[in-house]
Amino acid sequence: MSRKDPCRTILAAIAVFGLFIVMNRPGVAQTSPQYSVASRPTTTASRGVAAIDSAAHSGKHLFIYFWKANDKQNQTMYGVFKSAMDKWASSADAVAVQISDPNERPIVDKYGVSRAPMPLVLAIAPNGAVTKGFPIKFDEKQLREGFASPGTAKCLKALQERKLVLVCVQNERTQLAQEAMSASMAFKADPRYTKATEIVVLNPEDRAEHSLLTDLKVDPRSPQAVTVVLAPPGQPVASFVGAVTKEQIVAKIEAGPCADGKCGPNGCCPPKK
Repeated sequence: MSRKDPCRTILAAIAVFGLFIVMNRPGVAQTSPQYSVASRPTTTASRGVAAIDSAAHSGKHLFIYFWKANDKQNQTMYGVFKSAMDKWASSADAVAVQISDPNERPIVDKYGVSRAPMPLVLAIAPNGAVTKGFPIKFDEKQLREGFASPGTAKCLKALQERKLVLVCVQNERTQLAQEAMSASMAFKADPRYTKATEIVVLNPEDRAEHSLLTDLKVDPRSPQAVTVVLAPPGQPVASFVGAVTKEQIVAKIEAGPCADGKCGPNGCCPPKK
């Protein structure tokens, strides 16, 4: 699955959750990035960690602005970031994190950004999946690509956890939907794969998912169910149109990226004898 073009449709049922600017630090001539969300009560000293919890709780995307030195480049990019976040306040939360702040060590370590080029914006879906990363220089149009559809977010979350993803494209009007779904469920029920497999169901009539379907090379007008198998980090393993069997899925997996048991936290496939 390509991560270049996540769906830009913003979830409609997102509660308004305002953004605000924290007061400037004393002794800093230029405004330092201080974006933060009005988060839920928390015991953590990290504004970044609190922002993740708050965004997930409210079902919103979160944009994290990581920065190090408040130089001209940082100030310019922060202006772009702030302008975009002000416009998207009802759709996304935002927070600025200085990577040298000891209180922010948990979030810096979580995303491994201590040595990343700065400034850096990470877009996080409500389910915790990283949907996009924007280092050094970016514009508002690029930042908007950080919004991901629910289906995209589910796929990315599973792939980032090194799981296989069975994308089942079907609805009640799709031909051979039951046969295709039964095969996917049988595959996931197999003890060899169950802990390292996620099933994501996409309705081909859901326009919010059409960008993802385009990435997967699936025609939403297909009269038959389509099953796409993805492996970390987003490699398409196989695509089946119509009925498919568990054995066919297993054959593709064992002949492909999981041949050496590399998927999943402990490997998605048993070692070959």
